[in-house]
Amino acid sequence: MSLGFWEKLNKPIFVLAPMANVTDVAYRAIIVKYGKPDVLWTEFVSADGLALAPEAGRKKLLKDLEYSEAERPIVVQFFTSSPEHMKQAAELAVSLGFDGIDINMGCPDKSVEKQGAGASLMKNVALARELVRAAKVGAPGLPISVKTRTGYSRPDLENWLPEILEEEPAVVTVHARTRREMSKVPAEWKHVKRAVEIRNASGKETLIFGNGDVKDLKEARMKIEETGCDGVMLGRAIFGNPWLFSEHTPSIKERLEVLVEHTKLFEKLLGDYKNFAIMKKHFKAYVNGFDGAGDLRSRLMNTDDANGVSKLVREFLGHSGL
Repeated sequence: MSLGFWEKLNKPIFVLAPMANVTDVAYRAIIVKYGKPDVLWTEFVSADGLALAPEAGRKKLLKDLEYSEAERPIVVQFFTSSPEHMKQAAELAVSLGFDGIDINMGCPDKSVEKQGAGASLMKNVALARELVRAAKVGAPGLPISVKTRTGYSRPDLENWLPEILEEEPAVVTVHARTRREMSKVPAEWKHVKRAVEIRNASGKETLIFGNGDVKDLKEARMKIEETGCDGVMLGRAIFGNPWLFSEHTPSIKERLEVLVEHTKLFEKLLGDYKNFAIMKKHFKAYVNGFDGAGDLRSRLMNTDDANGVSKLVREFLGHSGL
């Protein structure tokens, strides 16, 4: 089997998780500038929507598939329960020049599960395998990967993972919780270690990544040491910290200046497509842990454009002498 671009990366591999309305093209550009991971993912995109949505809806979905050359290697993530739509989405990924395709088999969102996609695929192994095959047919030159969980209502890697490995994906990322657990309990990395053992016993070359509750690269390295996994996917730790993968500790002034830069880029690239309120989840993350943070944050929450954010930050920095 060919692992595609994954074969060229030095281990351990540190990658950024796909997060809806977080890791959009604007924030990824900021991350690339201040601390690029080994591999980036797009937000997850509906393969059904790409196939069936009217022109306006499809245009919005295609916006989620925009990326810059600086982001490479860049993997697109799709979700669907339709092999035909997966094949079509994979063909689109090839035409758009993506480096890899990831299939979401772990999202617990009820609307995604109602479509038979996301985490519900753990209850339908035959369909899950068919989706991997469909992606390979649509994109014969690209490595296909899978992001999943330890099981649906209980850990079930013993049954679930060997089935997926039979399709020889390049990577399987295991979020170390079940679907039922959502993110309400601590991630149990013993399951990632078990996933590595199952992979080793299978004789497959598929890379195993772990995901869940890792706060920085130091902890990621410890998890790799403990489990033997090939890499770690970091998610929530990126909030307010585009320096995560560079391990730089920014000053308060740097954080606030990058918040302004991020906000302006969001408005420039996505202002016509996404609500400005999406940026506000980032304000909480950038603006905390220093004197006056609470007051500045509450005022930022009342802004409705990048100019307003820039003005408040300039005033704060001027008054605080930072």
